Amino acid sequence: MLMKIAPTLLLVLLPSLASAADISGIPKIRQADLVQIGNARIRLGGIDAPSTDQLCISNKSERWTCGIAARDELIKHVDGKSWTCHPRQVDRRGRQIARCEVDGEDIQKWLVANGWALAYTHVSKDYEPDEHAAREAKAGMWQGAFIAPWDWRVRNKKTAILGATKPPDNASAVLLASASGPVAPSPDCSIKGNVNGAGECIYHTPSSRWYAQIKMRIAKGTRWFCSVEEAEAAGCRETRR
Repeated sequence: MLMKIAPTLLLVLLPSLASAADISGIPKIRQADLVQIGNARIRLGGIDAPSTDQLCISNKSERWTCGIAARDELIKHVDGKSWTCHPRQVDRRGRQIARCEVDGEDIQKWLVANGWALAYTHVSKDYEPDEHAAREAKAGMWQGAFIAPWDWRVRNKKTAILGATKPPDNASAVLLASASGPVAPSPDCSIKGNVNGAGECIYHTPSSRWYAQIKMRIAKGTRWFCSVEEAEAAGCRETRR
């Protein structure tokens, strides 16, 4: 005799099925590989793109905010169109790891092929040929010098520098820093984040009481954010004063 299983129990027994439904809609693009559709936070799988406060060096040996450029180029490319994302799993932060497409185009493939992300070969080699093509074409980040996004998040003086050209003498100092210095990396990125005495990340909007008193210094762990959602996604909370 077949047993009847309650729908809620079925979701517990079959978690892969519970997260397998496609997610569709026009996303809010937080970073080049992190978007939100409705209440679903989605991390683009198989690739890794620079964070919005990551710096690169251009083909003119000038520092530039490649993380913001990657995000903005993606926004421009998809032009407000609806996405369809196919979730594969949920990460420890509760984000859906998914492959996403727009009008049938693989978004991850576009990002890697245009030099705005790298193939994350630890989990998938699907985009490795696209990365090779971007490197040959000196596209996106490959035009100059940069650090792989996964290395940049845990960077130190031994971190490898990638790129299509020979990096300038000061490359290491520039690339190991972040866009968290005294000047906001973009007029749209005016929210300040700092770490308090208890080790909490706090964000301050321009209307916050203590906004002007927060001095943006890389050594102090400060950081610029482009939206409240981005600050909260990084684990920061709004100041209570």
